[in-house]
Amino acid sequence: MQTSQNIKHQSPPLAGTPGAEAIILAGGLGTRLRSAVSDLPKCMAPVAGKPFLHYVIAALRKQDIHKFIFSLGYKSEVIQTYLSAELPQDTWQAVVEDEPLGTGGAILAAVKKAIEQHVYVLNGDTIFAADMAALMDTQLAMHAACTLCLKPMENFERYGAVELDEGGVITAFKEKKFYKKGLINGGVYALDSTKFLQESLPEKFSFEKDYLEKKVTEQVLHGFVQDEYFIDIGIPEDYRRAQAEFENLTMFK
Repeated sequence: MQTSQNIKHQSPPLAGTPGAEAIILAGGLGTRLRSAVSDLPKCMAPVAGKPFLHYVIAALRKQDIHKFIFSLGYKSEVIQTYLSAELPQDTWQAVVEDEPLGTGGAILAAVKKAIEQHVYVLNGDTIFAADMAALMDTQLAMHAACTLCLKPMENFERYGAVELDEGGVITAFKEKKFYKKGLINGGVYALDSTKFLQESLPEKFSFEKDYLEKKVTEQVLHGFVQDEYFIDIGIPEDYRRAQAEFENLTMFK
């Protein structure tokens, strides 16, 4: 009987000394981008002559993150072919969904393949130029279940807002509506994989709704504010903006 997830290793299990390890969620359909990019996974949308995923990986490698677990779904073979040519085979693994598991289910499947207790988690269609080492330092210092990178933003309605107390503990996730200013969840996390795997989680669930929002009352989620470059290419307007901006961004040089 076919299960809803099919784990495929493109290389032997990662080995070596402990170090930074990132889970990259790259299974999205990119339906809102179809008018600009047809028949490609969202993370493979071309930007300034290269797949967007190239820039996600380049930004992480510049911050000494060199071990990756890719959570794949739609047209996974396209991404795997690209990764085989782009990365050394002993630095990455792929977890392939046979059917969508939601962001939470995708992270759960990938976390089971992680070597490190504390891992980074981020989206393959977003660039947030946060200080990843400082994010992890915050995670470890606070003994957090999860630490979220938060981006200050003004005049926004595409995202919900996140509220913090004076100690950096997340106290609330607010619904999407117009905000004059606030903090948004930038989709970059430091996650304690041991604590995450100890949760009673279903196979399919939303990481944002079914994990983060439910855990907020336990005071185990922390926020790490970074007013750095941020772009999410999920809509055509921001995809076009990426085309104009990426050739000159120093984070990829």
